[in-house]
Amino acid sequence: MTVFIDCDAHVLEPADLWLRYLEPKFRDRAIRVEEADGIEKLIIGEEVVLQGVVAGLGGAEDSKAELFAGKRSYVRDNPEDSFDPLARLRRMDSWGIEKSVLFPTICILPFPTDDQDLANAYCRAYNTWISEFCQTDPQRLAAVAVVNWHDLDEATRELDRCLKLGFRGLFVPPETVQGHRPGSTHFDPLWARLQEAEAPGCFHVIVRFGGAAVPFADWHATSPGPVFSFGLGGTGQLMPAMTSVIVDELFERFPRCKVVSVEAGCGYAPYLMDRLDAKYEAFKEILSLKRRPSEYIRENCYFVAEQGERTIGTTLDLVGEDRILWGTDYPHVDALNVSKNLPREFEVLARNAGRVFRL
Repeated sequence: MTVFIDCDAHVLEPADLWLRYLEPKFRDRAIRVEEADGIEKLIIGEEVVLQGVVAGLGGAEDSKAELFAGKRSYVRDNPEDSFDPLARLRRMDSWGIEKSVLFPTICILPFPTDDQDLANAYCRAYNTWISEFCQTDPQRLAAVAVVNWHDLDEATRELDRCLKLGFRGLFVPPETVQGHRPGSTHFDPLWARLQEAEAPGCFHVIVRFGGAAVPFADWHATSPGPVFSFGLGGTGQLMPAMTSVIVDELFERFPRCKVVSVEAGCGYAPYLMDRLDAKYEAFKEILSLKRRPSEYIRENCYFVAEQGERTIGTTLDLVGEDRILWGTDYPHVDALNVSKNLPREFEVLARNAGRVFRL
């Protein structure tokens, strides 16, 4: 029997998560949602990072017009299964999904603070909460850890803690961090632990309101709309990130490392392989990279297909039948109805997920 696995599920963190789980000395600066005059504000590091449309961090089954008009509430209007594990399991049952790999929502937003101790504490609090969430049914719910990549020593310690708790992967920011690309040797302590644990590093699309991960910043400033922003945001972030781990020779140093591209679809993978291979041929005499980029992609990289993609079959042929996974992105605003958008190759994708995440 095929075990259907969702490799891009999300939680919406309870608005009071950090007020409850943050260590006492940091609680006066907890991440939280406050409401005044009917307007919700998401506060991180004592700065308002989003207001009026906080509910849009979820909203998969809601009216988009009402969400973006500020008429919905993050606290009151998002479904119970966004933050309650028993309700999530019931949702999974109704969709025929046996297991879910869970990513955060708020905890992969920017932390607008230079206080790295506070940022570290934010990550620890989330990881503790999501670990408890998954303990409701650890055979079906799998957590992806979040660490503060700006503090490598503490990030490594926190990853070690999460791996001991049974986490199945690590969120990797698809951006430069303090001038270091994700594949840089600077981050080798994290990659080494992931290889040892046979756990993947997961590049996942992030919502950034400024900074390195906004690939079309000048375009976004012209307010081009959600089709532009959501359509290009994923590949705009994931293509440079995936290229980094290849050209920075991560897989030469850690040949058993697994890297997963999440929420950018799978259709860009063959294009990336061809494009990088062509440039490798042009410049290989001045490169230290030992193999064609496509070889690393076929051996170390995985891509989560999105619902409605018509190129899944071709991608399975060109990238590899064991390289493509599947995810819903539920309960995020641009998630599609699962029952109406299952790909023909669904059973193949489901089997692959079990191997990648050791489920």
